[in-house]
Amino acid sequence: MNFSRQALLGIGMIIGGSVMLYAMVQQIGDGNTSEPATAMVDKPSAEQEAPQPLTTDIDTEKRILAQKQKERAARVAEQEKRAQQFLTEQETAEAQALAKSRAENQQYIANSAPIADDDDSSEAAKDVEKSVKSKEVQDAQKLVKAADDALKEAKAKKQADAEKQQMEAKQEKADAEKLVESRKEAEAKSQAAAERKKETAEMAKNEPPKSPSDYQVKRGDGLIKLARQYNMPVEVLAQANNLSPSTSLQLGQSITIPSRKQVDRLAREAVAAEQAREEKRKKEDALAKKSADAKRDAQQKLSEARKEVKETDAKGSFGVQVALANDQAKADELAKKFKSAGYQVKTSATSRGVRVVVGPERGKVAALALKDKINSDPKVNTTSAWVLYWR
Repeated sequence: MNFSRQALLGIGMIIGGSVMLYAMVQQIGDGNTSEPATAMVDKPSAEQEAPQPLTTDIDTEKRILAQKQKERAARVAEQEKRAQQFLTEQETAEAQALAKSRAENQQYIANSAPIADDDDSSEAAKDVEKSVKSKEVQDAQKLVKAADDALKEAKAKKQADAEKQQMEAKQEKADAEKLVESRKEAEAKSQAAAERKKETAEMAKNEPPKSPSDYQVKRGDGLIKLARQYNMPVEVLAQANNLSPSTSLQLGQSITIPSRKQVDRLAREAVAAEQAREEKRKKEDALAKKSADAKRDAQQKLSEARKEVKETDAKGSFGVQVALANDQAKADELAKKFKSAGYQVKTSATSRGVRVVVGPERGKVAALALKDKINSDPKVNTTSAWVLYWR
């Protein structure tokens, strides 16, 4: 029984130390969560996000952020140091208690060596003693397991608290960086607005003259600069002087500054010219699309006609005559143009000139479809193709 009391005493010390460790870790975690709210950077509200006059420069924000992060890191390091010191002391105490318990257990076993006795009552007493010792060992093992579980739980809680602190630090840093970026953006917007306001005010002061006037180019002058100075499109100023908008001006060159009426007239003419160019472009696009559609339809009809050639069609092969040249040189030139467009071309001399024939096609239906394709092909630009009997 002396052994059981010593074992229970050692196990009790282990459990007590574990409970104290858990309580201390819990207290550290509570202390971290109750830090002053001033350590966190408040997120900007909707009113703060709107462009407002800046009262704090960016360097000051960065210094405050760095100081807060440094203080937080110091607090975390001190807490970790205290927790590690306590763990070291607790592990030392547990090791001493276990060593003492083992030593007493070995001493008890040595002193209580089994004595041979044939008496039944002695055997029964030994059995009872073994049963009691087994029960005590089981109880001790349960207590040790409970102590280990408590210690593991305390370590897990400490790890979770450390990770939570790291996440909070990262979030705090991200919020601070976001605030700095928002301040930079607000400052940039405010500066851009001020520049636009200044530019608008300067342009309002310089209106085109009431009548055309001559201007002598100075150092640093250009069409864009002068157009802004007199509040007119650079294209209008260039057109008034028969220049290209990208033309560079020479020092001492004399140019004409148009009047307000001229500026308005030239601007209307420029708009009308742009509209005319746009209409022309649209018409060209429509014609090109129509031509492409006609060519595609003709190619489709030709393919279908070639598939539908029957024995009842006219016998022999047919071709499409596209030109009748005066001489062979002219015929060869036309044949080259049709070959570059993807057609099979042959020339044939006749009493009236040299024929330029595309083909042949088997069946008159296919030849007619080929004729339609040639007449709608913008690459060859012909509308006088007609079908003839090849042979």
